[in-house]
Amino acid sequence: MLNIIFCVFVIVVILQLVYYLGVFGKFSFAKPQVITPKRLSVSVIVCAKNDAEKIRELVPVLLSQNYPNFELVLIDNASSDETLDIFEEFEKLHNNIRLVKVENNEAFWGNKKYALTLGIKAASKDYLVFTDADCYPTSPDWITNMTSQFTLNKTIILGYSAYEKQAKSFLNKIIRYDAVLRATQQFAWAKIGRPFTGNGRNLAYKKDEFFKRNGYINHMNILTGEDALFINDAAGKKNTAICYTPESFTYSKAKKTFKSWAKEKRKAAFTASFFKPFDRLQLKLFIISQAAFFILMIVLIAAQFNWMFLVPVIIIRYIGGWITMAQSAVRLNEKDVVYWYPVMEIIVIFTQLYVYSANLTSKPVHWK
Repeated sequence: MLNIIFCVFVIVVILQLVYYLGVFGKFSFAKPQVITPKRLSVSVIVCAKNDAEKIRELVPVLLSQNYPNFELVLIDNASSDETLDIFEEFEKLHNNIRLVKVENNEAFWGNKKYALTLGIKAASKDYLVFTDADCYPTSPDWITNMTSQFTLNKTIILGYSAYEKQAKSFLNKIIRYDAVLRATQQFAWAKIGRPFTGNGRNLAYKKDEFFKRNGYINHMNILTGEDALFINDAAGKKNTAICYTPESFTYSKAKKTFKSWAKEKRKAAFTASFFKPFDRLQLKLFIISQAAFFILMIVLIAAQFNWMFLVPVIIIRYIGGWITMAQSAVRLNEKDVVYWYPVMEIIVIFTQLYVYSANLTSKPVHWK
């Protein structure tokens, strides 16, 4: 019986190495990215709802971008605080600001997809770059770097959105490691030619892409996943590129508690349940193989299986995973998170299992 369990364990390890080295390695071991600046007309789009404090800081950062031809489309999504007032103040002072005021609509109340649709329609430029009210680019060359990846064929650009580092917070390291893992998955599958999602905190695409697919029409009734689901619909091998230069990153504050982080992950998992079948399969297979690795390893160690066979398999798997994630972390300026890689991995895996089981027992309907 133990021999059969060990054989299954070896198969699981091989599957894990295929993911880490064969798939994720496409991004992890890629060469540093070199950009060729373009001079495209760009609309930077920000949608905000009750984010007065954040947008007061964000708008000046966006306006200071070192880019010759861009407008800033500010969408107030029926805020009840001072967000609209602040937007109007900026609009009076800057010619390149276009303000979109969204009023509550009975059919689309509180739906960010509706607000974004109005903002995209109002944008006057052909190329759109997106970020959120709760994050910011750290470089004045953010637009330059994101738009540098556009070509005649590449009309969707996936960027990296990181979290700020917080000193003496192990949860912060876990959240940042999870962000590195998710970005590695997104970028690697995109390089293979199977892009499956994007992050609205740092995303760009040509306006035509939105209208060719009738915007968010395929998932307008789902109150989450506006960017993730749109990219899952629209992105493909021929039209999608990635941008991972340090100057292209955006940053936001990480959650302060495990409960709030788990809620965020539940939201992401719920959104992923509407992905295309292949994308759902590859995501679930990775999580299952990770969990199976630890469970079978514990069983074999507890049963005192022959260490001469068991230990080398465990070491090979850890070397493959550690090196791959370390390379990704270096690419994404997050190398401190991989020092604790074995611990981080276990926590993230079993958090994901909790998330899946929680979503099975209580289907989320409204997310705030």
